[in-house]
Amino acid sequence: MSKDWKKILSAEEYHILREKGTEKPFSGKFNNHFEDGIYTCKGCNKELFSSSMKFNSGCGWPSFDNEIENANIDKIKDTSFGMIRTEIVCSNCQSHLGHLFVDGPTKTSLRYCVNSISINFKKNESK
Repeated sequence: MSKDWKKILSAEEYHILREKGTEKPFSGKFNNHFEDGIYTCKGCNKELFSSSMKFNSGCGWPSFDNEIENANIDKIKDTSFGMIRTEIVCSNCQSHLGHLFVDGPTKTSLRYCVNSISINFKKNESK
């Protein structure tokens, strides 16, 4: 996918989605957002998470315990900052979303820790 990302995204969005940056904890608009709908990739609108998968982890970033389809998010070993983590990126446009941890409180034990800046929200209008 060849897009001119700097023309499409703001400087902050570009830093997070294309340069693997991180927004400050508790600063994102979706951290305490719990409306019914679907969270999509900011880079390409690929559906990533349902609101039914979201939970309040208290970590400062939106957290999900699963993804909509296993094929929508790629998982990549991340050894930056002297840690071993799993980076999550959109499988369609390779935009950086955040990281995946196996410390979640739900039965999946997963915590997809996502930057609010890397996602959009489509409200479920059927209710």
